Amino acid sequence: MLYLTMKRLFIILLSFSSFSAVAQRLSPADRAALDKLQDSLRAISYDVINGKEQSVREERNDYFIPQLVNALKTSYSYYYPFDSLKTVAKIYPQDSTFRIFTWPLENDNSTFRHFGVIQMNTKDGALKLFPLFDNSDFSKNMDTITNNRGWIGCLYYAMIQKRYFNAEYYTLFGWDANSQTSQKKVIEMLTFKNGEPVFGGPFFSFAEDTVPKPARNRFFIEYKREAVAAMNYDAEMDMIIFDHLISETNEPLKKYTYIPDLDYEGFKWQAGRWVHVEKVFHDALQLGKYPIGQPADKKRTDYVKPKMDFEIQEEEAAKAAEAAKKGKKKKKD
Repeated sequence: MLYLTMKRLFIILLSFSSFSAVAQRLSPADRAALDKLQDSLRAISYDVINGKEQSVREERNDYFIPQLVNALKTSYSYYYPFDSLKTVAKIYPQDSTFRIFTWPLENDNSTFRHFGVIQMNTKDGALKLFPLFDNSDFSKNMDTITNNRGWIGCLYYAMIQKRYFNAEYYTLFGWDANSQTSQKKVIEMLTFKNGEPVFGGPFFSFAEDTVPKPARNRFFIEYKREAVAAMNYDAEMDMIIFDHLISETNEPLKKYTYIPDLDYEGFKWQAGRWVHVEKVFHDALQLGKYPIGQPADKKRTDYVKPKMDFEIQEEEAAKAAEAAKKGKKKKKD
């Protein structure tokens, strides 16, 4: 039996301060009702992730979806954080106009389907919801522009918002465990046209590359299942930064052999597009920008409390300092 193997992720939940400011919109009765519904959803979602058989995971997932929708029908449920649903990723844009829930369902062959919803923040508290239907298994071309019914499924772990010519652009960061041999990370743009979500678009430009290439509608990296590859937004540099990958066996057509090589690429926001930067650091790696030295230990993987790369680095540094401290104490004794 195969169990869900999750790599170290990071989930950035933005705009939590907005909840405290408007939480009063939830009546005490509705909040109490949502507390009970969340308890039930938490138990169901645990089985979706940890059920020992695919049939059990699917059955619980089929039950989880309508129960989640039922909870979201509560007036002003947008302001209820559902923070006990640890197996469901929740991300918010800076303007807090919507939020996205996503979660995975593992098949017995270690491939995944993804599920999700977009909940809009409505003025009257009524539910406006866009279900996300994973079309990955039926789409050979991933470089597409889709709606919520043709969604390229993944687990969203972060979102950043950019504005250009009075239009809002939401960049989504996603992760897909993919298969037994490789995993993927993706960045794509979410926009709204006539109030409807649109995923993808020619927002990823390679015009400034040494050898220019056509723009892409979304950008993927695929790499070895046991490797750790970063794809994050650096606010200080105002750039998307990700690991440059190479084949460890010199077989570039086999993505499952790709690993980070201690170099970085990126995207910078220019005139409403993300423009590719072939090499971010030319002289030396900046402090805090170095990759994780060792692949993630599967036994230590914690999906319930995902961590950012720098948090892992800080933990390792703290452990090293503690070990050194104990060593000194032993010498004194």
